[in-house]
Amino acid sequence: MGITAGVIKEFFPGERRVAVVPQSVAALIKAGAEVMVERGAGAASGFSDSEYQERGAKPASRGEVLVAAAVLLQVRTAGALENNGRSELAWLRGGQTVIGFGEPLSAPEAYRDLAAAGVTSFAMELIPRITRAQSMDALSSMATIAGYKAVLLAADALPRMFPMLTTAAGTIAPAKVLVIGAGVAGLQAIATARRLGAVVSGYDVRPAVKEQIESLGARFVTLELETGQAQDPGGYAKAMGEEFYRRQRELMGAVIAAHEVVITTAAVPGQKAPILVTAEMVVGMLPGSVIVDLAAERGGNCELTRPGETVVEHGVSILGPLNVPSTIPYHASQMYSKNITTFFAHLLKKGELVLDASDEITRGTLVTHAGEVVHPRVRQALGLPEQAGAQEATVKQMGGS
Repeated sequence: MGITAGVIKEFFPGERRVAVVPQSVAALIKAGAEVMVERGAGAASGFSDSEYQERGAKPASRGEVLVAAAVLLQVRTAGALENNGRSELAWLRGGQTVIGFGEPLSAPEAYRDLAAAGVTSFAMELIPRITRAQSMDALSSMATIAGYKAVLLAADALPRMFPMLTTAAGTIAPAKVLVIGAGVAGLQAIATARRLGAVVSGYDVRPAVKEQIESLGARFVTLELETGQAQDPGGYAKAMGEEFYRRQRELMGAVIAAHEVVITTAAVPGQKAPILVTAEMVVGMLPGSVIVDLAAERGGNCELTRPGETVVEHGVSILGPLNVPSTIPYHASQMYSKNITTFFAHLLKKGELVLDASDEITRGTLVTHAGEVVHPRVRQALGLPEQAGAQEATVKQMGGS
């Protein structure tokens, strides 16, 4: 029998997703892994223990899974947990491998601890946006869920209906929705708001996304700004200078005032979210308007956002939801499971974990190994010196597991 992969009930309070759904178990077994699942791990997502067992997984207690598993497949690993996962570290042992979301760029200290414990770790946030890694891109999968749910949250909070209706009681004008940020979450929000019948506009600092916004039936908002350096080689929005954001806020005020719903999605990995909606802009909105700030976990795009809360200022409701994908756990788990099992299978060769230093996906996601933090960006975040060729050398040492 090959390597043992373990799936446990998530440590994070309120987390309803599970890393692997029953439908993915067969793919792991085919790749050469034995699968152990903690009893009840999928219950909050709508997956029963019997479904896992029928697909070939072995049900067990948490302790049994943690002792037997060479690899733990998780939604949230140490860095994404409260107190940087120090309670979880007590469960892990040297030589184990963990794969999941772990906030490596914003909570790097957890990876120093993982390295010290001898744990090999991979961060799903760091999957490169290249064609052959699309089926592993968990950030995009979860952003799809978040963009969809943001519109439902807005529709529920707005004291108006989204669609235009012509009735015997008169004509109801459609809601006007502005989506700021046209990444995966923003585009899904645009599509969902359009399906509900709203008049939708989209804005992004990257002019290249204009065609995508318009293809969904929304209007692209153009501001007179220099945006030539707004996108990095990986397709993510880059952090811009404060003067850029000041000018952007100046021009954005009039646009925001013309909409009843504003959904913000602008986040830069590992950094605080830029303030795009100021308190002054909120004052200019119509009473009853709604802001849904999907960047709340990074501090928020709205100056008045309180992460995890809904506040009302000047008659405007400002929602700062956290862990939005977990509120739709069945499909969020289904999508994430496809991502993580495809990634794990990518690392397996004949049932053994083999790390190929020449592979961009493996090299780009490996954070700790053999007692060292090996990812260059995480080392930088920790203030550790650059080690030329160190990550490649470390990976080559591993071979099989």
